Amino acid sequence: MSLTEAIVMGLVQGLTEFLPISSSGHLVIFQKLLNINSPGNLIEVSAHLGTLLSVILIYKNDIWDLLLTVKSSKSKKYISLICLATIPSIVFVLIGKSFILSLFESVRSVSVALLFTGIILFVSGFSKNSNQQLNFSKGLMIGFSQALAIIPGISRSGMTISLALLFGISSKDAAKFSFMLAIPAILGASVLTLSDIQFSQTQELLYPLMTTTFVSFVSGYFALKFLIKILNSGKFYYFSFYCIFIALISFLYM
Repeated sequence: MSLTEAIVMGLVQGLTEFLPISSSGHLVIFQKLLNINSPGNLIEVSAHLGTLLSVILIYKNDIWDLLLTVKSSKSKKYISLICLATIPSIVFVLIGKSFILSLFESVRSVSVALLFTGIILFVSGFSKNSNQQLNFSKGLMIGFSQALAIIPGISRSGMTISLALLFGISSKDAAKFSFMLAIPAILGASVLTLSDIQFSQTQELLYPLMTTTFVSFVSGYFALKFLIKILNSGKFYYFSFYCIFIALISFLYM
């Protein structure tokens, strides 16, 4: 993998991790286009670490507040919601890890998943903001939607935010919960993938992978800022048209 390819993959990850258009799906498509091969999905791990740092930076005040008030009932409930919503993803990965990894080899399956994402995003445009509060049943359902988004082509942010909006949760709270929920999800996926990689395989890729991490961090930061503005404007469902378009193009021509 060249330095240019590392920059391209970092940009793809950073811009698509938080925008509801599936980072994993785009990484599969771009690796196919650029003919990039790396051991054990190593590109995805380095790119995800960059976006993990960007979400921590943007929500650092919320994270800090949770830590400072961890003994309060409100903080305990929120942390419990995050833990509960993370469980479905853990179960899904443990049960279907080999199946999930096989999907990263199929552009056709990614195309179908992107189409599904586009439909869900479009449906979210009919949601009514009634300022409903998160509870354990809603949190668990959002957790299941995040688990489904482990499939490449299904957007994690698209699924979790769309479902939260359809539950009547405000766009601000939907975004916050989605991206706070992303922290254990991204960290867990990275650790799980790293456990399958031999360090001797990665030495020659060290600098390109570091570049991918840095580029995904910077681009992810600005992408997340942009998404929050889009959510507040009520135009989140606009991304559905892009997902459907890319799904059709990749299905027909790749």
